[in-house]
Amino acid sequence: DKHFNARVGFLNLPHGRVDIPCFMPVGTLGAMKGLKHAVLEKLECNLMLANTYHLYLRLGIKTIEKYVGLNNFTTWNKNFLTDSGGFRVFSLSDLRKIDLKGVHFKSHIDGSYHYFTSEGIFAMQEIFGSDIIMLFDICSSYGIDYNEANLYTNITTNWASSTFKSSKNRKEGYNGLLFLITQGIFFKDLRKRSINDILELDSSGIAIGGISVGEPREKYLEILEYSFLLIPKEKPRYVMGIGTPHYILNAIYYGIDIFDCVNPARITRHGSLLTDNGIMCIGRKEYKDDTSKVEKNCICALCKRYSRGYLRHLIKSKELFGIVLASEHNIHYMFRLISKIRAAILNDDFLNFRTSYLK
Repeated sequence: DKHFNARVGFLNLPHGRVDIPCFMPVGTLGAMKGLKHAVLEKLECNLMLANTYHLYLRLGIKTIEKYVGLNNFTTWNKNFLTDSGGFRVFSLSDLRKIDLKGVHFKSHIDGSYHYFTSEGIFAMQEIFGSDIIMLFDICSSYGIDYNEANLYTNITTNWASSTFKSSKNRKEGYNGLLFLITQGIFFKDLRKRSINDILELDSSGIAIGGISVGEPREKYLEILEYSFLLIPKEKPRYVMGIGTPHYILNAIYYGIDIFDCVNPARITRHGSLLTDNGIMCIGRKEYKDDTSKVEKNCICALCKRYSRGYLRHLIKSKELFGIVLASEHNIHYMFRLISKIRAAILNDDFLNFRTSYLK
């Protein structure tokens, strides 16, 4: 949009082109919960997020190595971005210990002990054949003090520097992109230093980490705008862990290109559906005998065939089919929203679209 920072474009990745802005469904273990790959393929989803931490603990690297990569193992023939696992390790605050080279942690699954280093995480993702590799970082929680934030920012930068240099000696034939993660939590001087240090390494893309970690919305927007202004426009920009429509619209306004979030699938467990009129809580009594569709203009399997009353019955009865239908609807909604946003940007009408949607 010539009046704002919102933009459209594309990334050329090993498994095909990805249009931006791009919403990535989260397929933690190589599949999105409750959805066939065919549903995502029909939506022309060309980029899915998988999680290195979970794949390592639940599956093991040797299995994926035997299959010669994550794409062969899962039969997903589009692109994978693999998260380093930094956020997940951060969430294990009582089960992990950080040192200058990596993180010792206890598995939340079976209590076994492991040690992650940035170089090791890169090597795992190289075995996966990831189309976009995210380097290991320390994601801090909202409210930590300056000294702790400074330490974790420095460690993240040091890991990025050492691994980026060693990453140039790659497996033959591997050509995935490498994105580096900036940190600094909510201290602007740390953010600025982190971004400047990461930019010196000249990676393929930049991720803004350490936001959407429990902070007030105003603080999130403040740091998002501040960070955006420091990143050159030629770099793809990825904000990690955001995916609600309101957050996405604000991120695109500040020039962010890629997002991911488990929210569209997670909220279906409670019967929550994304619509143009806001969240529909299908479990409410008013929908018990409702014969209408969830949303008129949606072409997902749910809206083409089934009524609100029937979906409510499935969700209230804890039938898995209800969650599958609701998940497909929410993913359809997110891709339809992104398509509308791209069109608005191309027509120099993004501000009107954003203002209308956020009313």
